[in-house]
Amino acid sequence: MLTMDVFRGDAFSAVSLTAAVDKFGYVPGFLGSIPGLIVDTPVRTRDVWIEERANAPALIQTSPRGAPPNQKGGDKRTARSFRTVRLADASRIYADELQDIRAFGGETELKQLQGEVARRQMKIKQDFDLTNENMRLGVIQGLVQDADGSTITDWYQEMGQSQDAAFSFNFSSVAVDGDFLAQCNAVNRQVMRRLQGVGGTGVAVHALCDDNFWDAFTKLKEVRDTYRYAMQALALQNDFGKAWTSFKYGNITWHNYRGTDDNSTVAVPQNTCKFFPVGAGIFQRALSPGEKFEFVNTLGQAEYSWIVPDRDRDMYADIEMYSYPLYVCTMPQALQRGVAA
Repeated sequence: MLTMDVFRGDAFSAVSLTAAVDKFGYVPGFLGSIPGLIVDTPVRTRDVWIEERANAPALIQTSPRGAPPNQKGGDKRTARSFRTVRLADASRIYADELQDIRAFGGETELKQLQGEVARRQMKIKQDFDLTNENMRLGVIQGLVQDADGSTITDWYQEMGQSQDAAFSFNFSSVAVDGDFLAQCNAVNRQVMRRLQGVGGTGVAVHALCDDNFWDAFTKLKEVRDTYRYAMQALALQNDFGKAWTSFKYGNITWHNYRGTDDNSTVAVPQNTCKFFPVGAGIFQRALSPGEKFEFVNTLGQAEYSWIVPDRDRDMYADIEMYSYPLYVCTMPQALQRGVAA
């Protein structure tokens, strides 16, 4: 007979279940697939310290030979701490649900129960993945929001930086040929200048577009002509401008972002695009350790999972999953916006 005691075995320990979650892989989320966009940084504490250093270059005043050189002071630094947030979700298995698992022997019972636990874990992990994608979409805009729309971290405010005015793109029939490329250059220059040298020459600018913005600029004559006469035109003609694809133009990699099916829960606002640097290292995800004693002072992991049985009535067992992230943007001033005029 299968009893609730089975959940107290090694197969369902916190360590075993956490390792099992890692093997499930990532449910596709576009921002999570961009290499080098957000760097995971495991930490051993709840608090994460961010240090700023003023290191902008300055002109050197000429001086006569023999005069003492100008003395340059040390770097001015500031450091502030931020606390990671907690994500938690659970699924409850009741004792009467185990009635359907026929007892063909202890090993078969255990395998079927493990399969049910894994199915519950996968459903929870899908919610975690969507939540992480929502936070990624927020951090590349400098504002990380909770599920209810409230603010978790406003990085503009926290870092004492201001947000530039949005670029206005003219997609009307009277748009002047070459204007769009000129605006792409302006965006690139603005992002690089706001980075103040962070990331060096290996930084690439990307843009997430909503459906309306994407459809409007892929119809521009100057954009279409570029690909029509390119040597690779035959290879591109089947993909250029299609929904939820990507291509490079004006030294910017453009993406038609596919959010949730309601196009609102996780989505780019209508008639807009979001510009952000990739490879600059300004985005990180700090990960704190789990709340159980066995994870104290260990490096944080992306997710933790364990089972909590009903010790009073022996009627159910909760499959729980936790994560303790903090999505960080150290230079939100480099983030730019575009609106379709």
